[in-house]
Amino acid sequence: MGIELTVNEQADDVAMAFVSARREARALHSYPGLKPQELQAAYTIQDRAIVIDGRAVVGWKVGRINPPLDGQLGANRLSGPIFADSIVDAADGHAPDMPVFHGGFAAGEAEMLLHVAPGFTGPVPCDDEGTKALLDDVRLGIEVASSPYPGINTDGPLVTVSDFGNNAGLVQGPALQGWRDLDLCAIPVRSEIDGEVVGAATAATMLDGPYGAVRFLLTNLIARGMDVSAGLWVSTGAITGVHEIAIGQAFTAIFEGCGAVHCRVVAATPR
Repeated sequence: MGIELTVNEQADDVAMAFVSARREARALHSYPGLKPQELQAAYTIQDRAIVIDGRAVVGWKVGRINPPLDGQLGANRLSGPIFADSIVDAADGHAPDMPVFHGGFAAGEAEMLLHVAPGFTGPVPCDDEGTKALLDDVRLGIEVASSPYPGINTDGPLVTVSDFGNNAGLVQGPALQGWRDLDLCAIPVRSEIDGEVVGAATAATMLDGPYGAVRFLLTNLIARGMDVSAGLWVSTGAITGVHEIAIGQAFTAIFEGCGAVHCRVVAATPR
């Protein structure tokens, strides 16, 4: 209890350290304070960092919390903000340069991007059909995961939550044509780094699938007092895994029969 109170008291310091390191494109070789021990404290740091950062949030990434931690923490997913200036439209097939933190952590993830239309105020649907009714767009995409702190993944989901959920950008690929009539969980997905296959799967392996990720996120944001009525993008989770990548390498996400998304990772510069 005393440790957790201390974590909450120093949330602003931890949040400022992460925001400053991201602004300066500077690695953090150790966690900048006491690590949170429960989800509320981790989201407190994230929420304060969003305010300190000051940029517009137009989407959110969703990641998985694996057993046994899901049972211990009372959640099987986590979320983190996606800032407007970190989203790149690559629907035309070009491979944009996406910045990651030199000396930190960097990965590429093949994801489906679902857009909640403006006007939603609740309640959160409980099934896929109700969730579909909230959406107005589905894209193929790549989440670029990166943090100035190299231990963000190995230290577990609470640390991941505390630094924007380990998000550094989003590549929006082509629209998924006819998505309302497709089974999103049946589309074979393949991830490649520099042309070599590093993972293959379908979204059927991802708990209750992309629509379930939307339901989780809306519930999560509403519980945190966030306004979700303006519409938002949901990067629904890494289908083939979280694939670590080095600066200069190219990442491709291939959605069989539907299209592909490409990017190259480069070193972030101060902003």
